[in-house]
Amino acid sequence: MSYLISPGHRRALAARKAPLRLGVPGFAHPLVAPVEWGGLQRAGLPLDWVVLGGSAPHEPGGPEGGPGCRQDPYWLSAAVPLRTSGVRVLGHLDMGFGSRPFGELLSDAQRFLNWYRVDGFALGRCPADAEALPGVRRVVGALRTLLSGAYVVLGHGTYPCSGYAALADQLVTYAGPWSGYRWSQAAEWTAEHPPERFCHFVHGVPRSHLDEALRIARWQGAGTIYFTDRTDHDGLDPWECLPGFWDEIVSRIGPGVSE
Repeated sequence: MSYLISPGHRRALAARKAPLRLGVPGFAHPLVAPVEWGGLQRAGLPLDWVVLGGSAPHEPGGPEGGPGCRQDPYWLSAAVPLRTSGVRVLGHLDMGFGSRPFGELLSDAQRFLNWYRVDGFALGRCPADAEALPGVRRVVGALRTLLSGAYVVLGHGTYPCSGYAALADQLVTYAGPWSGYRWSQAAEWTAEHPPERFCHFVHGVPRSHLDEALRIARWQGAGTIYFTDRTDHDGLDPWECLPGFWDEIVSRIGPGVSE
């Protein structure tokens, strides 16, 4: 007897065969968060990539994060050990939902390359609609010209139109609180792609619901995740420091761990 398998079921089966990996959206400045950055250098962590410059200071109303205006020895000290151990280090480029000028983005990218020898780029606040697709395609094409083999992550934070999947190595299709994640659903078109093409960032995850969060990620076909119990209450940045259950999540998705 044969059975019809829905796209959602195919996604779940594929995701369960592959161990999850960690994508780190970037901590506070290494001078402020030395323990966090140092913790990423521990051998054997299931790290996919780490973002550099995501929490760099910025002017009110200006781009969020970036390489800064000069090489920072603290950022360099955080990046070099990671790259040496084989972890991808990505420079954070804020797209401003499509409002950043093309030249500014390339200038930021070039500084990341010159100063920190990044392996690729994470495009934060990336637009998700079809109208913005040509502009994002132009930026990604230019980045791959600057750096052959650049690893590119598009940080939509939601499911974009399917055309974006052809542009990048990975899409961040959820970035937000646990209260929304536990009721979220994957877009059907994602079933046609392997789990390593998708990433989920979730904050405010209660320790008691960590296993449930991991099951949701696998069911929705995300191969890379970052979960934290930190919250954005009172305007805090939930990504600035390690989650309180860091050791637990590492042990659950360590090398070779899958469901």
